[in-house]
Amino acid sequence: MSGILDLLNSPMGKQIINGVSSQTGQSQDKTGDLLSMAMPVLMGAMQRNASTPEGASGLLGALTGKHTGGILDNLGGLFDGGVDQSVTNDGAGILGHILGNKQPAVENALSQKSGIDAGSVAQILKVAAPILLGVLGKQAKQNNVNDASGLSGLLGGMSGGGTKQQSLIESFLDADGDGSILDDVAGMLLSSGGKKKGGLGGLLGGLFGK
Repeated sequence: MSGILDLLNSPMGKQIINGVSSQTGQSQDKTGDLLSMAMPVLMGAMQRNASTPEGASGLLGALTGKHTGGILDNLGGLFDGGVDQSVTNDGAGILGHILGNKQPAVENALSQKSGIDAGSVAQILKVAAPILLGVLGKQAKQNNVNDASGLSGLLGGMSGGGTKQQSLIESFLDADGDGSILDDVAGMLLSSGGKKKGGLGGLLGGLFGK
């Protein structure tokens, strides 16, 4: 099973990055960098949600109902002329559900790291969230995932979950929004005296094999 960052490097991923960048007017490079940071964080948030019976049940319902992967079959149509409001509304609902009150802190942290304003980050995440669920839905169908343990395996496989990576995502999601989230996380993980190479981006890059 390929990981979420492998997807971003694939032809489909390039199409997603190009489409999202044209939607927001951000450069493809910046959009690609942002998505490569944001997708694993969203995956981590979903993993955390799916660790409770209610969360797993809700996510399974979404993956076998509305989000079975159909969105991926017509990406050209999705981005042609701008993403439909119903898709971004759906994305807003997904983000609210998986990030909860951490959403502004996560968006601000991604904004600081990517150099993209927080408003555009929010827009990009609203488009990325339904696509991410579509990818998961397609994988769930292919792998006959129909229970919480299967879902946990799917999410772990796609995020390539190592414990160090998980602790990074956990601390990122648990950030208190004090404006120094990235430094706190970087400092915590690199307290062994390593250099802060590129802040969170460098850390994510190293941890997610980018």
